[in-house]
Amino acid sequence: MCGRYASSRRPEDLREEFELDTVEVPEPLPPDYNVAPTKQVYAVVERPARSTAPDEPDGPDAPAETSPERQLRAVRWGLVPFWAKDPGIGSRLINARMETVHEKPAFRRAFATRRCLLPADGYYEWYPTEQRTRAGKPVKQPFFIRPADGGMLAMAGLYEIWRDPTRDEDDPAPFLWTCTVLTTSAEDSLGRIHDRMPLLVEPQRYDAWLDPAAAARPEDLADLLVPAAPGRLEAFPVSTLVNNVRHNGPELVEPLQPEDAAPSAPPRAHAADTPR
Repeated sequence: MCGRYASSRRPEDLREEFELDTVEVPEPLPPDYNVAPTKQVYAVVERPARSTAPDEPDGPDAPAETSPERQLRAVRWGLVPFWAKDPGIGSRLINARMETVHEKPAFRRAFATRRCLLPADGYYEWYPTEQRTRAGKPVKQPFFIRPADGGMLAMAGLYEIWRDPTRDEDDPAPFLWTCTVLTTSAEDSLGRIHDRMPLLVEPQRYDAWLDPAAAARPEDLADLLVPAAPGRLEAFPVSTLVNNVRHNGPELVEPLQPEDAAPSAPPRAHAADTPR
């Protein structure tokens, strides 16, 4: 799964990387090195241009006379399906398995027409070591997994737009925008840390993945999403400070020295290493 990640890029950095047409973010999000479910995150989407008419909605029924434009949005992590009665369901829908996403009622409509990219510096996973807590549970060593070249990840995601029934019709913000991260089986050395990982979208496939009019056959969309190329990602142990969402700062993604990592944790790894 993917339950925490880091996202520190500014909108101007993302504008260039994703060739954005507009930035629909009233205020930039601060750099976040400990992104957790229910937090606001950046999402790259393709939507009809926002209307200048105040009485036209910027939600699922927004006018579609214009061609889609690539937008940067701030959305909440944890997808709330359009049919949900309570937005609290989103805290349980932070990930969607690529193998079954087209079948699940919570995801299948978004998979068909509301696909997005979620920019990230990297993501965290926890490896259970041989050490035990006082309660007898394994001590888990956090790892940060990022592009070996220091670049950016574009995680494959879905987004939804939920109408809040408690808001008045003339409320200026009646819609809740939410997202989920698509995951797949982890390959190569990353699978030693955790058996699932986010699906990544390469730049040459951004257009096809984001296009809301693209064919939504699962097999066609699956072809756009491939495991990271060998050597693309690296994983290294980081401080257990990341375990607490109140901790946030660039020190969370700094590699630990080998002697500081929990015993029996796997060493620094590259995706090209020998599979488990």
